Amino acid sequence: MELYTSDSSDTDSREQKTIDFGRNNLELGMLEDHLSSPHKALLKSSGDIETLLLNHNRLVGLPRMLLQFNNLKVLDLSSNAITQLPEAICQLPLVTLIVKNNQLTSASLPKSLLSTQSANHVGGSSTLKELNLSGNQLVHFPEQVTELRQLKYLYLGGNKISTISKEIWKMQALQVLSLGGNLIAEVPESVGSLSQLQALVLCDNLIENLPTSIARLKNLKSLLLHKNRLRHLPKDIVALRNLTELSLRDNPLVVRFVQDMALKPPTLLELAGRIVKSSGLRPGPNDLPRTLCDYLNSANCCVNPNCRGVFFDNRVEHIKFVDFCGKYRVPLLQYLCSSKCIEPEHAARPTSNNASSSASSGFMMRKVLLG
Repeated sequence: MELYTSDSSDTDSREQKTIDFGRNNLELGMLEDHLSSPHKALLKSSGDIETLLLNHNRLVGLPRMLLQFNNLKVLDLSSNAITQLPEAICQLPLVTLIVKNNQLTSASLPKSLLSTQSANHVGGSSTLKELNLSGNQLVHFPEQVTELRQLKYLYLGGNKISTISKEIWKMQALQVLSLGGNLIAEVPESVGSLSQLQALVLCDNLIENLPTSIARLKNLKSLLLHKNRLRHLPKDIVALRNLTELSLRDNPLVVRFVQDMALKPPTLLELAGRIVKSSGLRPGPNDLPRTLCDYLNSANCCVNPNCRGVFFDNRVEHIKFVDFCGKYRVPLLQYLCSSKCIEPEHAARPTSNNASSSASSGFMMRKVLLG
């Protein structure tokens, strides 16, 4: 996956005013002692500190003195044993909050994540632009985050989340949405409204289908879908012209791109209907019962351009690889009236005498399938 850098890391580290207590094996009481000692920690006033690193310790909560850092922009609490984020944390003007790899549950978060300093602004604005809650025990998508209209980077991977909030469309500034390693079975249509999204990570979930609204993510560059239950992709995905990374490995569709010949024999009704439709006859309401007329009108055309046949309930599901943005080929599901309508792969592809072009195409195919 491409690397997406948060705003907080753009500043030259030499200019950052930082306290780094990371990887010191500190417990909460020990940390409070350090913070209260001007000889050990606060060489400058607490109002000057913009970054506080408390990662990889043994903290079960936050120090009482945290609020004295009234200009704090970056707070890293990752890899501790924190079970609760207090409401007081919203009083800080944070831009980046990292609480990954802790023991937070859905009940551990404040009811609102809006900064107290900006909660009264029109639209409920917030200073927070990056929020990382990955590797915790969340079972519900935190609805509080949909209030964060300025949030650009949201990481919720490695939890036990089963659904994505339909209100996620409110987060119009979102550029990275990472939800890999959860229990998500369905992606709401509202995800397609995230017009600024550049990376969507949905790998290692239980997803069987993607909404067609995915095609509206015009700025999407990376789409990670490996280790799901996808059997096909929406055909509209070819509209994602900026997509440069698509990972599909460990999905049923990767296996099913070989011809699936498991086809039950059509019923006599279907056979008769196919013959009537292919003959060009147009029986009127006085020729057939209304139920049969309705049945004939429900016919679907075979997508093979060389076939004029139709089908009703009995169809062949086939995965066909379609050239995608000139970069690689994606498998799309198509419905055919017969297994004879499956075009050989070599016939579907344009011939080329350029060996390097063929090798490149093969490489990109592997990139799509194997991620």
